[in-house]
Amino acid sequence: MPRLSLYKPEKGNDYKFIDRQASEMFQVGGTDVYLHKYLGPPVKDSGTHDQPAYGVLNPTNIQDLLFLENRDRKYDTEIYRLRGHYNVANIDFNLSQFGLFIDSDTIYMTVHINDIINTIGRKPMSGDVFELPHLRDEFALNDFDFGLPRYYVIDDVGRATEGFSSTWYPHLYRLKCKKIVDSQQFADILNQQALDANGDPVANTTLRDLLSTRNTELEINAKVLAQAEEDAPKSGYETRQFYTLAVDPITGKPLLDTADQSTIDASTDLNFASDVNQVPARSGYTGYLIGDGFPVNGYTFGHGIQFPSSPILNDFFLRVDFLPNRLFKFDGVRWVKQEDAVRMTMTNNDTRNTLKTSFINNNNYTYNNAVATDFVKLVTGNTIVNTSIPYTTSTYVVLKLDTDNIEYVVAEHPTMLSSYGYVNPSTGIISQCVRITLPIINTVQQTIPYDGTWIVTLYNYRENQRQSLSQVLKPRADL
Repeated sequence: MPRLSLYKPEKGNDYKFIDRQASEMFQVGGTDVYLHKYLGPPVKDSGTHDQPAYGVLNPTNIQDLLFLENRDRKYDTEIYRLRGHYNVANIDFNLSQFGLFIDSDTIYMTVHINDIINTIGRKPMSGDVFELPHLRDEFALNDFDFGLPRYYVIDDVGRATEGFSSTWYPHLYRLKCKKIVDSQQFADILNQQALDANGDPVANTTLRDLLSTRNTELEINAKVLAQAEEDAPKSGYETRQFYTLAVDPITGKPLLDTADQSTIDASTDLNFASDVNQVPARSGYTGYLIGDGFPVNGYTFGHGIQFPSSPILNDFFLRVDFLPNRLFKFDGVRWVKQEDAVRMTMTNNDTRNTLKTSFINNNNYTYNNAVATDFVKLVTGNTIVNTSIPYTTSTYVVLKLDTDNIEYVVAEHPTMLSSYGYVNPSTGIISQCVRITLPIINTVQQTIPYDGTWIVTLYNYRENQRQSLSQVLKPRADL
């Protein structure tokens, strides 16, 4: 006898007799099981060290060696019919621990070893999915004309203790199975087209549309967020509806027009020096997150990226190039800060203009190595930009007007850069210069959105504004 027993043991006629009886027991007393055979992660042309590219489908391949996951799974298009047995249990909720648990969410299916191996060509393994046709729900709460299938995925495989015969040989596998969920692993199954009661395909309907609650959950989440936005549209406290009373800076008493005054003018012009004290210096309310960028008492204000050239006393101006936006008031000599617009929507999207969210949601680039720059006067709707830049090539094109940027990657639009005959107005000499033809993206012709003098710059290099610390500190020679 060899020391390592790697040979297949010889099984006598008594084993075969018992095995046939076990198989017949499942054929007579078992239930149908439709098995979707797991083939392995999909074949791809290229890969990395942690996610290698396998040349053939193999269920033992590991898609992600770092996380030890098979997120993308391929299943056999053929469905295998087996016979199995399990104990039917009621759906009971277990309240003995923290939270709420369903005890019957996991079933233990028993199958005949030789039958399942002869049918699918290998032993069952974790990842195989089977359907129990007798558990189809034929009375769904909708107008569907077919039953909803019930799928389980094999979580573990072992030999059933009741499957050992008097000859000590095993005859049964015990499969631990859990219900599948709408996840990436089972997309190959859930993307299959649904069939009606007659076995005919249902147009524009997949198994995911029938079994998954994802769309309903997304709709519920959207409604909850919409209600939250309505109940609390912005962070902090709303004070715009409150009136701020102007006070005398010396006595601290309210500045009011009373009946004993000789002249009362209800149409007070706040731009005259005699009415300076009638304008509150700032909001009379203090607290956490109350700045909204609006002046007190609903006074009119301007906004932009630079102060107006000829301001008037008590003018308010919102600088939108500050983050957060900053409100200033002109006191006759200089612009004095009033408040910062720190109130914002609570939804996590790009409208939350703070330093943190602007970094997290930042998909912008910083352009370097400018090839050439020109100033071109354009009008709304233009699709062609004729520059005075001598014809050259570049990698990126950036058009800028104030805070508006239009950026293009030349490689994505090969016909974007061309040349044309430019006549120099001072010398009359004709030279070939750069013409930029705005591309068509997703069947939509790109156009100039605003009138003005645009800065047109050609670049050969750009880098992400949001980078990891290790990338930022990496020496330039290593890039």
